[in-house]
Amino acid sequence: MIYYSKDIQKLFRKGHLPKEIADIFVNTFKALDLTKDLNIFDVKKLHTENKIDYYRLRKGKYRAIFYIQNNDYFVIAISKREEVYKKWL
Repeated sequence: MIYYSKDIQKLFRKGHLPKEIADIFVNTFKALDLTKDLNIFDVKKLHTENKIDYYRLRKGKYRAIFYIQNNDYFVIAISKREEVYKKWL
């Protein structure tokens, strides 16, 4: 299952993220949830000192930051490259 943070849900509702970009990420996470294969898309594990393994998904100029727990995907940030890492940290 895929869970989006409240901030991302607000972005989707208020239209602050372009609809085509939002649709791309929603469909991509649905595909990841079905296949459980991170190698299909441009996904990289991020280097952090946290106990949780964070990943980034790249689609054009946009990035999504997420983590996986019990086969569920928790998306915590979606934004342009220059903004997403500032929001996430």
